Amino acid sequence: MKVLFVCLGNICRSPLAEGIFRTLSEKAGLNWEIDSAGTAGYHVGESPHRLSQKTAKSYGVDISAQKCRQFMATDMDYFDKIYCMDTDNYNEVKRISGNKWNAAKTALLLDALYPGQNKSVPDPWYGEEPGYHEVYHLIEQACDKILEKVKSEE
Repeated sequence: MKVLFVCLGNICRSPLAEGIFRTLSEKAGLNWEIDSAGTAGYHVGESPHRLSQKTAKSYGVDISAQKCRQFMATDMDYFDKIYCMDTDNYNEVKRISGNKWNAAKTALLLDALYPGQNKSVPDPWYGEEPGYHEVYHLIEQACDKILEKVKSEE
């Protein structure tokens, strides 16, 4: 299974999701490929935001080796499941994917917790450290729910 998490810049939310989901899936004994990307190319090649790294590390998740990259249309073919952090990113993934678009592979991350409510993971970029912790816990809850569903389908 190959899973991709997508936000705007790939420096705050999606790197956290990648790190959290990788850690949880490894603990569950799943040998899955986990990655993240941004719909915009502002930070390509950069490490995740320092507060994302600090927050993740405080919970035992190391995201320091990640490098930001931009979502590409070929990601739609490559990944089995793509989780977007908000509807803007979902719509950008759809636009970038063009004729490769596959709605069955793509979802809002928080649909795992709030089906059909189209809730967004807040972007902590403009805030202080406590906002990164709130986002971390929200993403962790959604990732837990996704893994619960996978286990129940086995």
